[in-house]
Amino acid sequence: MVAGLAACTDRSSPVSSSPSSSRPGSSAGSGGPLTIGAIPDQDPEVLQRLYGTVADSMAQATGLEVTYRPVTDYGAAVSLFRTGDLDLVWFGGLTGVQARRQTPGARVVAQRDIDENFHSVFVVNTGTGLPASDDLTPLAGLRFTYGSQTSTSGSLMPAYFLSQQGVDPRGFPGGPGYSGSHDATLQLVASGSYQAGVLNEQVWTSRSEAGEVDPAVQLYARTGAYHDYHWVLGPQAVDRLGEELPRQLTDYFLGLSVEDPDDEAVLDLFGAEEFIATEGSNYDQIEQIGEQLGLIT
Repeated sequence: MVAGLAACTDRSSPVSSSPSSSRPGSSAGSGGPLTIGAIPDQDPEVLQRLYGTVADSMAQATGLEVTYRPVTDYGAAVSLFRTGDLDLVWFGGLTGVQARRQTPGARVVAQRDIDENFHSVFVVNTGTGLPASDDLTPLAGLRFTYGSQTSTSGSLMPAYFLSQQGVDPRGFPGGPGYSGSHDATLQLVASGSYQAGVLNEQVWTSRSEAGEVDPAVQLYARTGAYHDYHWVLGPQAVDRLGEELPRQLTDYFLGLSVEDPDDEAVLDLFGAEEFIATEGSNYDQIEQIGEQLGLIT
């Protein structure tokens, strides 16, 4: 899905997009740029293309100056959101819960259509000889890697589904690994460093369609559905840019249409047909599981 879209800026520095002309009543120039960020769940080059495109599109639609700031890890995204250094962040389910609990006044803005019924996929190295199955118990004896420790689709929910089938999610030989991202998980399983791993289905599908999955990696199982990624807006952005900002951003995301070529470019990078409205209560299950696993206190 990401192939064919050029990077918007030099990868070593944040993307800053200003509209060619501000719309009447916009907050552009009155309170500084809107700084967006995201959990680093994929290859940095992929993220730079994605959020550079988003910054340009959002600036054009809202009349705001929009800057993308990359972060080093999941925890940094939550921390920078709490301190107000990031205004609008694309969080996973777990990091979104963490961010909202640590930042009073934070608001959920939107999620993709695929996020209300999201899935993870377990993958194995072909050397294991395991055929695809709904039975997760054979994974217990394999060297296994998750993604980031605070990833919803790469750690939290897979651990939950493993435990539901009686597999200790921390009991893999030598202990589980944590690759740091979904792309890294694919690389580690392909190399044989780990015999099995788990990643989010959207990344698996996009890499498979692009022919970027090593033949040594095969799909083993798909989890049940859960709510996942969503945009969260910090209160400091509303203070700076005005009370209409949440509505502006929700209107922007929900107004993206595959019928418009520019909008389609954004949606395609997100692996979605559209963005939809959502609310904090949709992530209650994730919050409960996070508390049970000690990832939310």
